[in-house]
Amino acid sequence: MYEGGNSSCSEGPGHVAIIMDGNGRWAESRGLPRLHGHRRGADRVREIVEACPELAISHLTLFAFSTENWNRPVAEVSGLMRLFRRYIKKEGARLVAEGVRVRFIGGRERLADDLRALMAGLEKQTERNNRLNLTVAINYGGRDEILRATRRMAAAVLAGDLSADDISTATIEDHLDTAGLPDPDLIVRTSGECRVSGFLPWQSAYAEFAFVDTRWPDFTVEQLAAQIQRFGQRERRFGAVAG
Repeated sequence: MYEGGNSSCSEGPGHVAIIMDGNGRWAESRGLPRLHGHRRGADRVREIVEACPELAISHLTLFAFSTENWNRPVAEVSGLMRLFRRYIKKEGARLVAEGVRVRFIGGRERLADDLRALMAGLEKQTERNNRLNLTVAINYGGRDEILRATRRMAAAVLAGDLSADDISTATIEDHLDTAGLPDPDLIVRTSGECRVSGFLPWQSAYAEFAFVDTRWPDFTVEQLAAQIQRFGQRERRFGAVAG
């Protein structure tokens, strides 16, 4: 667990979202199977989650598996699904004990029944926790999320429960997967790629971004703390003119 100080925490991001990129390349660069990198990446998740309260992070959102990741080799996808199951079973009790509330975002219909049940069970077990809000994006894509939200609103209009004229920004946000959660203040992507890959497009409208070269299995709590410190040095104007 991270034990260092962070003098800028009071001005830091309350909600950090991370695109955990580079697990497979980390493994390949060491002559290891790609799944070994994903397992190391899961270990890194534990360290980052444990450190968040000390870094004054109240919300952490992790991009674990995108809608496009189904296009990867079948063996890798199957291995990732096994890893998700194993993580929930292994870490569930720890997350409950440490006061972490867990939510999952993304379409669940393509996931196996037993995995969906594990996800729902962990959400139920942790729903009263408030030390850290952890959101995990599995089978998530930003366009897919907005499409599903639009269909739900259209169904509500057809049912007479919602007027098209009354649809507002707040209405849309209430139909997104992240309903009830604050927008991210800082989005970090590891492994040197400078794109967001469909991650939280609506919610990230005024987020600050950090693209770091380190691959996710090597991304340390100290590196996260450094990004938080840099965040504290930025001026966020939200479209206004600096005062």
